[in-house]
Amino acid sequence: MPELPEVETVRRGLLPKLVGRRLVRVVQRRRDLRVPLPHRFAQRVEGREVLGIDRRAKYLLIRLDDGQTLIAHLGMSGRMTLHDAASAARHPFDRHDHVVLETDQGWQVRFNDARRFGLMLLERDDAVPGHKLFKDLGPEPLDESFDGAALAERLAGRRTSIKAALLDQKTLVGVGNIYACEALFLAGISPRRSAHTVQGERAERLVAAIKQVLMRAIDDGGSTLRDHVQPGGELGYFQTRFNVYDRVGAVCPTRDCGRAVRRLVQSGRSTFYCSHCQR
Repeated sequence: MPELPEVETVRRGLLPKLVGRRLVRVVQRRRDLRVPLPHRFAQRVEGREVLGIDRRAKYLLIRLDDGQTLIAHLGMSGRMTLHDAASAARHPFDRHDHVVLETDQGWQVRFNDARRFGLMLLERDDAVPGHKLFKDLGPEPLDESFDGAALAERLAGRRTSIKAALLDQKTLVGVGNIYACEALFLAGISPRRSAHTVQGERAERLVAAIKQVLMRAIDDGGSTLRDHVQPGGELGYFQTRFNVYDRVGAVCPTRDCGRAVRRLVQSGRSTFYCSHCQR
């Protein structure tokens, strides 16, 4: 599933082609994705100007000029790709191009989702914060206000593992399996450690590692392990920088460690770590 860096990469790729442009044509090629598309979806979006594109957790929030927000989630394998007029003419719609937005400059945004676990919803701007998708979400890890003290407060009394806590979107948002493994390695914290013990300097260290990993991944265009591509079609390449994720048996990259990266299963997810460097 795309994590925060992949969604942020998509957001940044769409900004210059969508913001300030009018959606002159909207093509809805099926009635539903994970859930039904909104009633009269194409008619309600067509003709609207895009005022901005925000991100909350792993959701894109496309702000329209009539006070509505188009909420989009990429699901497990969804992607949004850009096509100029010439490219669109050369490449007919793929069978999994379920929604197409076309601007007054001739650019197309095609939402392609082979597994149909994504979604698109329309909500009033003022209703978005209280929507069931967002009302219980934790803080954004890249916000300046999110620091060690804020994380420690959210972990206080939590007896689950720190790895499981990081994947809980009520603790903080957008840090999925890949980036949780990488941040815990950089912070030198065992994924087995009880979450409530991550306090003080340890929490500060972990927050710094989370921010560092996420920002590096965004700069690299995300991680392309299977489906993720940037809107321009480029692959992400943060996967070439993994320290531990999916590197079981490889030598730990910490100088003078020499131990092998291990794998364990936590809450049904693979965790990769160094048992020597992470305590």
